[in-house]
Amino acid sequence: MMNTQKNDMELLDFLHTELALSDEDIGVALKHRQFDHGPLPMLLWQYGLVNLEQLEKILDWLYNNS
Repeated sequence: MMNTQKNDMELLDFLHTELALSDEDIGVALKHRQFDHGPLPMLLWQYGLVNLEQLEKILDWLYNNS
């Protein structure tokens, strides 16, 4: 579980630094994740917070950091 939390924190850092997402944007997706239980990258895309190019960057980052 500790490793999952570390990975989540690293993902959030990536979203802030590389994609310049705001705390508010990430907060919207995290709030919806509580109800939808979907993967965070897909929720960010579904709610229009990232475009397809950004989604691909997130998925690449997840693949390379898992």
